[in-house]
Amino acid sequence: MQDVREALYVGSRSDGKLIRRPMSPHLQVYKMRLSMFLSISNRITGVVATAGSALGVVWLAALARGPKSFAKARKVTGNPLGQLVLFGWIISLVWHTIGGLRHFIWDAGHRYDKKELNEDGPVAIGVIAGVGVTLATALLATSCCRARHRAKLLKKAS
Repeated sequence: MQDVREALYVGSRSDGKLIRRPMSPHLQVYKMRLSMFLSISNRITGVVATAGSALGVVWLAALARGPKSFAKARKVTGNPLGQLVLFGWIISLVWHTIGGLRHFIWDAGHRYDKKELNEDGPVAIGVIAGVGVTLATALLATSCCRARHRAKLLKKAS
């Protein structure tokens, strides 16, 4: 072995005989397919959903600290950039959940043929878009209604 990398290709069969394992091709070798994109993005959205959940814990901690601290947190989540971050978090949670359900179905031994994988990809995108936008819209509408209600209460009080 002249190259250290050669040692990585050495493997053994079940009978103990040494063999040369094939090198796995890099991602650039493959043509990007929807199922490949969904699989990669499922991992990315898992990281984003985890980071967003950490922000959710910070928000809950502000609530626990009292009204002054919570008012600051509401100020952050109420501005357009904060709303955009919340929307991204919601979409990543929905995306990762739907991707996780697909993986769960595959782990159970179903829908794993190439034809079925290709059929399920567009369905997953549709479900992600539908559920994500519906959930985000519902939360935004609830937030706007509560803000109007608070404004009315403040107007009556003064």
